[in-house]
Amino acid sequence: MDEFRVDRSAFSVRSLHDPDDTLEYWLSKTPDERLRAVEMMRQVLYGYDPETARMKKVLTIVRRGEEDE
Repeated sequence: MDEFRVDRSAFSVRSLHDPDDTLEYWLSKTPDERLRAVEMMRQVLYGYDPETARMKKVLTIVRRGEEDE
């Protein structure tokens, strides 16, 4: 996440009636850049930090009955 920064000089206010150039912007990016952006947005949305996230360890003890042996 440290590599992503907001470029505040690129910020602009537009009317909702202005044509949208989002598609052209993302099509100008490489597939790798698009995937990295999706991963960053996913981490921000869900509060996920890959450095601290771990899978839960689950241990279940099952006792076998005499009929199972």
